[in-house]
Amino acid sequence: MAPASRSKSRAGAWYAKLAAFKVEDLFSRKKKTGPRRTVFVNEDLPAEYSDAKGNVRPEHVYSSNQVITSKYTLITFLPRNLLEQFRRIANIFFLGIAILQFFPKFSTISPGLVILPLLIVLGITALKDGYEDIKRHQSDRRVNNSLVRGLGGDDWVNPNRMQRKSKTFVRGVLRTYGKSLKRVKRKNPGGEELVGVTNGAVPDTIETHPDAEYDDVVEEHHHMPHILQHHHRGPDGGVISEEEYNRPHWLKKSWEDIAVGDFVKILDNESLPADILICATSEDENVAFVETKNLDGETNLKSRNAVPALTHLRTAKECASAHNSFRVDCDRPDVNMYKLNAAVKVGKETFPVDMQMMLLRGTVLRNTKWVVGMVVFTGEDTRIVMNSGGTPSKRSKVERQMNPQVFVNLGLLALMAITCGVVDSVLEHKYYPMQAPWLFGANRSGDNPSINGLITFAFALITFQNIVPISLYISIEFVRTCQAAFIYFDAEMVYKGQATLARSWNLSDDLGQIEYIFSDKTGTLTQNSMIFRKCSIGGKMYSGDEVDDEEPVKEDPSLTRDLSVGADSRGAPPAYVKSVSSGVDFAADIPLEEVRSSGSSTAAYHQPPQSTTGFITKTPITGTENAPTRKNPSPDPGEPTSTATAPPAVTHHFHDYELTQDLLAAVHADPDSPHAAHARQLNGFFSVLALCHTVLTNVDRETGKVEYKAQSPDEAALVQAAADMGFVFRGRERETLYLQTPFGAAGVGGADDMEEGGSGKGARGGLASPGSGSGSGAGGVSGGEEGIERYELLNILEFTSARKRMSVVVKKLDVDDPRLFLLSKGADNVIFERLKPGSGEELKKITEKHLDEFASEGLRTLTLAYKVIGEEEYASWSERYHEATIAMDNREEKIELVSDELEQDLRLLGATAIEDRLQDGVPETIADLKRAGIKIWVATGDKLETAIVVANGDRFTAIGHSTNLIGRESNIIVIRGGNSSGRPVYQQILHAVEEFFPDSGILDEHGEPTDAYGAKPGMAEGPPLGPVHDYAFAAQHQPQGQGQLGQQPPSYPPLRRTETGISDIVGPNNGERPGGFVLVIDGTALSVALADDKHKNLLLRLAMVCEGVICCRVSPLQKALVVRLVKDGLDTMTLAIGDGANDVSMIQAADVGVGISGEEGLQAVNSSDYAIAQFRFLKRLLLVHGHWSYARNGTMILNFFYKNIVCIGVLWWFQIYCGWSSNYVFEYTYLLFWNSFWTIAPVIGIGLFDRFADDHVLMDVPEVYWYGRKGKWFGMRKFIVYMFDGVMQSAIIYFIILYAYITTTSRHDGWQVTQYEFATTMVFAAVFTANLFNGLNTSVWTGWVFFAVIIGDFLVWVYTLVYNVISPGWFVTAVYGNNHFLFASAFWWLCLPITICLALLPRYIYKALKFGFYPDDIDILRYIRKKDPQRDLAHDPQTCAPLAALRRPRPVSMASHTRTESIASLPQRPSMDHRSASRTDMSTGLRSVHRGFDFSTEEGGVAMRRMQSNLSERRQSSRNLATAPGTRTTRNRRDTLSHVLSVPRNFLKKKGSTAKELQQ
Repeated sequence: MAPASRSKSRAGAWYAKLAAFKVEDLFSRKKKTGPRRTVFVNEDLPAEYSDAKGNVRPEHVYSSNQVITSKYTLITFLPRNLLEQFRRIANIFFLGIAILQFFPKFSTISPGLVILPLLIVLGITALKDGYEDIKRHQSDRRVNNSLVRGLGGDDWVNPNRMQRKSKTFVRGVLRTYGKSLKRVKRKNPGGEELVGVTNGAVPDTIETHPDAEYDDVVEEHHHMPHILQHHHRGPDGGVISEEEYNRPHWLKKSWEDIAVGDFVKILDNESLPADILICATSEDENVAFVETKNLDGETNLKSRNAVPALTHLRTAKECASAHNSFRVDCDRPDVNMYKLNAAVKVGKETFPVDMQMMLLRGTVLRNTKWVVGMVVFTGEDTRIVMNSGGTPSKRSKVERQMNPQVFVNLGLLALMAITCGVVDSVLEHKYYPMQAPWLFGANRSGDNPSINGLITFAFALITFQNIVPISLYISIEFVRTCQAAFIYFDAEMVYKGQATLARSWNLSDDLGQIEYIFSDKTGTLTQNSMIFRKCSIGGKMYSGDEVDDEEPVKEDPSLTRDLSVGADSRGAPPAYVKSVSSGVDFAADIPLEEVRSSGSSTAAYHQPPQSTTGFITKTPITGTENAPTRKNPSPDPGEPTSTATAPPAVTHHFHDYELTQDLLAAVHADPDSPHAAHARQLNGFFSVLALCHTVLTNVDRETGKVEYKAQSPDEAALVQAAADMGFVFRGRERETLYLQTPFGAAGVGGADDMEEGGSGKGARGGLASPGSGSGSGAGGVSGGEEGIERYELLNILEFTSARKRMSVVVKKLDVDDPRLFLLSKGADNVIFERLKPGSGEELKKITEKHLDEFASEGLRTLTLAYKVIGEEEYASWSERYHEATIAMDNREEKIELVSDELEQDLRLLGATAIEDRLQDGVPETIADLKRAGIKIWVATGDKLETAIVVANGDRFTAIGHSTNLIGRESNIIVIRGGNSSGRPVYQQILHAVEEFFPDSGILDEHGEPTDAYGAKPGMAEGPPLGPVHDYAFAAQHQPQGQGQLGQQPPSYPPLRRTETGISDIVGPNNGERPGGFVLVIDGTALSVALADDKHKNLLLRLAMVCEGVICCRVSPLQKALVVRLVKDGLDTMTLAIGDGANDVSMIQAADVGVGISGEEGLQAVNSSDYAIAQFRFLKRLLLVHGHWSYARNGTMILNFFYKNIVCIGVLWWFQIYCGWSSNYVFEYTYLLFWNSFWTIAPVIGIGLFDRFADDHVLMDVPEVYWYGRKGKWFGMRKFIVYMFDGVMQSAIIYFIILYAYITTTSRHDGWQVTQYEFATTMVFAAVFTANLFNGLNTSVWTGWVFFAVIIGDFLVWVYTLVYNVISPGWFVTAVYGNNHFLFASAFWWLCLPITICLALLPRYIYKALKFGFYPDDIDILRYIRKKDPQRDLAHDPQTCAPLAALRRPRPVSMASHTRTESIASLPQRPSMDHRSASRTDMSTGLRSVHRGFDFSTEEGGVAMRRMQSNLSERRQSSRNLATAPGTRTTRNRRDTLSHVLSVPRNFLKKKGSTAKELQQ
């Protein structure tokens, strides 16, 4: 037994290696990573870079900037495509049979005709593959021909050498390194040119080439968000001379022409063509802002800064100057997108370079007018391309399953051939000595009983070759092509004219077998649009007015509105309106027109624009009249562009009628009235929103409107909401903030000090009161402009993932109030811990309740609070804070401790709720996919809180509030990495299994992982593991109409509790909620978990018993590794869906890749197998088209094998009576046309038109997808059943007809006859039986199916009638005259119905018994559909009750949606909502109830470091506040928050402050 098992294992290993063979490995150019590179700028390459011939050595030749996703070239198409097709065992067999018939000994008909079917199959498949790849080439060409501004003119030379570009469809032909060195041309060799100073004067006239731009040219359109031909004018407006054209300029060139060492100029909203080192930017302190969602999925902007030594390179002239030479030493190309070790060498000085000074390919420049940079990495060496794999050659699962079935048939064929050869040889040896007449002369070397056995063996291979039908493959390709067309023409999957496109036609049946979906978040599940939905202020919830978000935001043309008549609420802030109910006309008190004209709009870049924003200026904010918004010029559709999505104007305004009325009442509230307290809360709440942020403002030169330019879309939504309510942030000038409020605009006092129970000041003079600022000019604002308040920004206590809060310390200027204010926003638990003890307990409870409601709707929440600080208290704290900021040891910890000292005894104001708006239909789609048994994993670059909030929610909430990935009863297990003080990643996973799944079998009694691999496919569909899931599963499937289960819930596993000081918001049953478990793991932990098999196995087994998995902050490469972990570890079908370049590797790694043509570009679509317009179409693509295609293709293939077995079976039984000579019983042409005409139509009809259930049934009852997910439509078991059917029916046909005829003919005259009369009867019986059997296996008989079943029968009848009357004068046939006897014979008319009915009877009886007594889900649904076509299957509980798919035990991860006990039965605590999901951080042991906190921002960026440095300098030089003694130090902190935008130093300069004001 041991040798046999070893040989079996060797055979299995050999077959596994053969099956794992990848054709693309033979043709992909595996470029070796070169050495560390040095990029030379304006200086020649050193001599050692050249070989003896003067050519640059290969290791110093860099990849071109072409990025190619296509598979073939003209050179590689034929060999690669043939290799891909000959992975099919059947094609190799057909080729061998065709070659065999080229020998005269085995020839049947013309050898050319024999090989023709194989050539047709190969040719049609090659044409289909070629067409698909041509589309990829076209997509590549569009990307590679996008335009960018590169340095040109002045004979500027880039000395760095690049590989030659591939020539479109013949890439790979010219791959040479050898070009001679290019020498840098130096001007003025005798003189000396200063760095950064150009030679010569600027001429009066400047030539304007259509593709050239000059830095000293005034453009007609100062800035346009796309690259078109700009119209330039010289300074004098005249015509420009030709001889001036060659001076340095920016020339538009294709992306593929960009080389390492080139200077490029990128404008706002343009995509980056390569990995670029920043030299200079248009912003103060050379800061640039970039959107990286194509790389990491994060929507907040990242700040980058220029290399300090290169900031003088701001113009083309300076970049081209030969005296501005330098070199860049950097690492070899790497996949790490967050690390770079490089240095710039200028002369003898060296300056460090890190990733903060790089702009990577795939990102988009935002909020920055222009950037001048130098290209460092191109093409295949860029980070985004290195994180993407090569274009794979995917094969469908059905095709892979066919190979073993073909092997079975080939084995059967070999057995039949060997039998014929051996028996024939034995019979010849027996009968030759008896002088059998048919063996006369069989004693020669080429004709004797021994050699004839081998010849018979070869003939048998030819005779029975149809056991593997060659037409099967061409039929599959044809059917899949039509299925791709069905998908394309499905009107229910079209969005804005964009249809669903099948880019790979051979994977349609895989769509019906998906078990795991891996989805990106940003742009795939969400719209990148943050919308301020609700808020809680002073214990009162404001839910906002219902508005249509799809309508474009319009400004109300009137200056006043009457809310009582339902006027449009989209105009100016609603605090400035004419109140009818109160009878007071506030228009005389409030400068309405002034505030209206200032307006506000966000530029956070999270939604496609209605129009572009226009000019970005640094002019003062004034009350200019509204001007028409400039339209975005229409781009030339024929010209490629690299411009990304432009920033939108206002995407959403928050309006609430009740809040508007409360603000109106608060503006004129009497200090002693009951409304005064709420007025203070309202004023403080919106003042915190308007001041505690890092948003910048600019004014549109044409419209005069304030433009909010936020680095975080969350902050943009918060500041915009405050502006909508009348608290308009007007900008900042270094450390001075300007705020316009309705209290100041109305000429009345604002809120008071906001101290509860405060007295003496009424409703005036507080945090947002105007004080005396109205008449003093408010610093940077014109003296006549009222309502502008000035605040001095003293400190920013930054937001980090650990702090989960942000605070600012401000002081109100222009008032005689020495107090300072601490304004804070952050997570609810963090803020609640720091509230003043014993103050506002009732407010806290109400706010907690509101937060729970917000979180249950999937909204992102923030809690707002404030604190009044005395001057002496602040002076003491400021000194300690300064000492912490300059500490040399443990600086970060000391800063955090000092910050925490100030952030105590806060007073609660309220909370906000922002919706990260989802794509249409996402919650419904995910809920239905989960009902279908598909497990959904999310892999996103966003931080952990963002992913949880987007995934959180309840399926019963309004659509758009939740993706349904995490129910409100779910328990969240968090695995974090990179925490030195926490548990190691392996221990976190181990503890999670111990605590939550002790009975899952993953760990043994000693707490060690078991040897049995528990995460195998069978386990996923087995009974639920663990008491929590058992109980949830039982509750989920209780009969309708019953209440709670009549038993008590089982005891849950004991859970570890960590005391964190927030026990009042932690429920008693964290980790025990009936909603199941969701695993959340970050990228740092994932990198550890994927490092070795030990970690991977344990992680996979934990993930298998969880409801879902969310991977946060993962790189593109990690996304692909996660897909492969599940795909290879579980041997399951996977689908990956995304819309950005960071999703390409994941899409390519999955069995099926789906790209969404969203706003992140077409990179994902170009690499995908299917392209859809919206995520919601995925449901119909899988549940309808995927399931249909799989069922059709599986049934078609099985019937194909069956019908050929019927034919081959009749031939085989004839061998018993022909001496095993491998002769045909049929006339050869009948066998020749068997797969071409007689029986091809019914199987094609099944593949195209069969419909086991209507589309709406599959959409309404997703559970039916279980049949496809578990492979019920195709497999070895069904294959054997169909083969047995074929063998049995062939025996019935042959032997009944054989014994019905006394001889081979019905003639009684005694004349000699041939066998073709009774053989033709067998042909008819076999054809009719096969076609009707195929029809019997068809679920729906449409006109097309009926035609397909009948057409073969009709053709064989017509052919027989015509073929049998062909006269020998035309050509000789053996069946001439057969009609005269065949159709006149009673044998023929009696044999056909008898044989057909007897052959079909077993299958018919089986189907009748199954449908009548053992119906499956599909039978039930079809019966309901027939009897009651109008029944609503989606909402009818009686429909779902009898379905086995609903009763079938679901995977552990899926049985977790139904609450097992009522809310009332749980122990009540006033501080928590038991519907909320609990969260356990396995790294720290922290348990909490998740209330939706999330805030997206960059940490450790450049802009915040610069702002903190400015504040530090301000503290040192301040005359009003005490500072610590000592010299001033300039800090470069690494732990700072980087979501603050650069501060324009000349902002509002025309509104200069007086000396007195500066001293304040």
